[in-house]
Amino acid sequence: MTLSVGVLMDPIGAIKAAKDTSFAMLLEARRRGHSLHYFEQGDLALRDGEPWARIAPLDVREDPQRWYTLGPASWRDLRELDVVLMRKDPPVNAQFIYDTMVLQAAQRGGVAVVNDPRSLRDCNEKLFSLEFPQCIVPTMVSRDAGELRRFTAEHGEVVLKPLDGMGGRGIFRARTGDGNLNSMLETLLGGDAHGEGRQFTVAQRYIPQISAGDKRILVIDGEPVPYALARIPQGDEFRGNLAAGGRGVGVPLSERDRWIVSQVAPELRRRGLLFVGLDVIGDYLTEINVTSPTCVRELDAQFGLNIAGQLFDVIEQHVTGNRRA
Repeated sequence: MTLSVGVLMDPIGAIKAAKDTSFAMLLEARRRGHSLHYFEQGDLALRDGEPWARIAPLDVREDPQRWYTLGPASWRDLRELDVVLMRKDPPVNAQFIYDTMVLQAAQRGGVAVVNDPRSLRDCNEKLFSLEFPQCIVPTMVSRDAGELRRFTAEHGEVVLKPLDGMGGRGIFRARTGDGNLNSMLETLLGGDAHGEGRQFTVAQRYIPQISAGDKRILVIDGEPVPYALARIPQGDEFRGNLAAGGRGVGVPLSERDRWIVSQVAPELRRRGLLFVGLDVIGDYLTEINVTSPTCVRELDAQFGLNIAGQLFDVIEQHVTGNRRA
């Protein structure tokens, strides 16, 4: 079965191809003989309610110098494609939300969109985990500086972070009596640290097991990849994110990891979230990444896997099912 596969992503010329998960997906699609089509956020449009995009034919190769070739772009009806991989990185701002509305119009026209655009809107990566209270540490989400200070005092040590960040940006570690707490809250809340802010902030009880790594567990159509990438903080840094300098070490899933996946998986399937990254520290789920989960290339290299191949097996099954329907 040959498919026309579109990808909506950040500029492909700026990626680190050797580590980029979207690129791994494109290589796998090409290996299977699917045609590739490329567009960016500014290339989407609606014409009388019909989804269009300025689309360029794309070719990719495992070459560190010339990893892609783009043909001339032209405006096309998105419904001409079989699959769209939505791989635009956060922030999930107003423009991202509008993108999902265009993609939802394509989905209504029979295009398989990965992940489901409605769920990209509904499942905030910091808030979605709160739907599984049995899996998480004590967590507060508030715009009120006083409540966040009280939460910090109650738990002694917390991690504070924005709702729309990625790659470890804007994350703080705070303790009771920390002289910088007000400054942290001013930064995150976007308002007066003594009152209410304009932006929600997440506070989670600090998990000391971060020293052993923040594990990224990849889940494909509700089934976990059997190995996780433990992103281990380096030096005095408490963040394990690879973008923040963390070291990635592959580890087999523990029984607790698999239990967490079992708790989350039915809801992922129900929402059409085919490719998801769960972040787990110690015994606790901390985030559910639905926009553009990463770590495929690292796990493939360490364990001889083909995670993009597993994903495309599922995508092809979904497209076949849609055609039969």
